[in-house]
Amino acid sequence: MQLVMRHWRAWWLRLMRACLAAALGCTLAQVQAQAQTQAQTQTQAQSQSQSPAQDGARVAGAGLSQGERLQVTAAFVELHTGPGRGYPVFFVVERGGFITLEQRRTDWYRVRSEGGRVGWVPRAQLESTLTAAGERKTLRDVLLDDYLGRRLEFGGHWGRFDGEPMLRFSLAWRLADAFGVEAQLGQVQGLFAGTDFWHLNLVAEPWSDQRLSPHFGIGFGRLANVPNLSLVDATRSDAKLATASLGLRWHLSARFVLRADYTLYSAFVSDARTLEYRAFSAGLAFFF
Repeated sequence: MQLVMRHWRAWWLRLMRACLAAALGCTLAQVQAQAQTQAQTQTQAQSQSQSPAQDGARVAGAGLSQGERLQVTAAFVELHTGPGRGYPVFFVVERGGFITLEQRRTDWYRVRSEGGRVGWVPRAQLESTLTAAGERKTLRDVLLDDYLGRRLEFGGHWGRFDGEPMLRFSLAWRLADAFGVEAQLGQVQGLFAGTDFWHLNLVAEPWSDQRLSPHFGIGFGRLANVPNLSLVDATRSDAKLATASLGLRWHLSARFVLRADYTLYSAFVSDARTLEYRAFSAGLAFFF
């Protein structure tokens, strides 16, 4: 039995190392992509400081900037000099014209017209535009953009841990579109003992661009079992944890997400003894 446990632990450590290496690779790729994006933003800012004629020549030579291209279907769309109602309107794109999204700041979008004019448009006016596929750009689509760009998520969950009531909190950080890390802290109040646990998970979310998105995770942590004081000769016990989880995220509205999770906990009590626990939970999370 001890030999089996040692092989199990060695296999688990190799799996964790491989997953961490993959996560670090994704993180480095994301950092490089962000650096390239910042360089492009600085170049765009320099081009905006030039005269309109020079700016128009640059756009004509390089083509439209990268981003979603929308067609105006209302009578016109007003371009402001800055992201706010207090900034004056300096240009108007009439019905049938095209604009390209470049940057977002709160409820305002920086856009570029076909003639190279760069200005800011409120989110409400984007509802009167069509995407390249001919579909209307709705308010829900814009709110979904916030969800797709989320990075930090905090949630509270309630459920059952091996049949006992459980309260759990989670804090997640997305390293890339399909990978992230999550820290969880929980407590279980049983009839004869209480259990405290924490664990760190590497999470994969292959369909993170969907409003209903499944996710999978593996991780490690610690578990402490604290018997009730009324029990005779009861002692506290600690154990290392290995976790495997499966769950669903549902983008509810605005910045709120509903979550449902099923987790398998393996507690290594000793070299010759391993306990398994199963937990179901549901909760509400919000993201930044």
